[in-house]
Amino acid sequence: MDNTTLEHYLAHYCAATLLGEKSASLVSLPREECARIGLQLREYNRQLGPKGLVFTLLCACRRRLLLLVYRPAMLERELAAPQAAAMLEQLGYPMEENLRAKLNRLQARFAEGGGFPHEIGLFLGYPPEDVRAFVATGGAGCKLCGYWKVYHNVEAARACFARYDACRDRLCRAIAQGTTISQLLCAA
Repeated sequence: MDNTTLEHYLAHYCAATLLGEKSASLVSLPREECARIGLQLREYNRQLGPKGLVFTLLCACRRRLLLLVYRPAMLERELAAPQAAAMLEQLGYPMEENLRAKLNRLQARFAEGGGFPHEIGLFLGYPPEDVRAFVATGGAGCKLCGYWKVYHNVEAARACFARYDACRDRLCRAIAQGTTISQLLCAA
């Protein structure tokens, strides 16, 4: 995947995280286009790590790669919140350990197979009560569907979705005008 294509993926799917509005974002990339992804991610981590961003592959399947872009300080706070921590602890996450240990457990959950680990919603900053409801209902009966399926506090979710959309629009416009993500974020 060339840098321009990767920049478009990141701008579209990870803008809210890149711009500091969200703790983490996940993007699925076509594996056959990602021969240089390791080099590209090392470069993003070198350039944007000082800005509080980390780029890491969560899962590599036969056809897709799942890339997690996250802000460690924000993500650690969200995962330590009582509801999120309780859910993760029930699933065997090492709550007394650091964020890397939790991400390692998430990667192991992907590797175990048996379906998509729905607790990833907690790692993506979704409200724990919505993650719990999604798991309990199998995704049925939500009140709003956007960046996640919303079961509680619809108005707060709508406002959040609008902020995320504004981030995506801003970053996609900048990329379309030839600005790179690194240029935009390092200048801020």
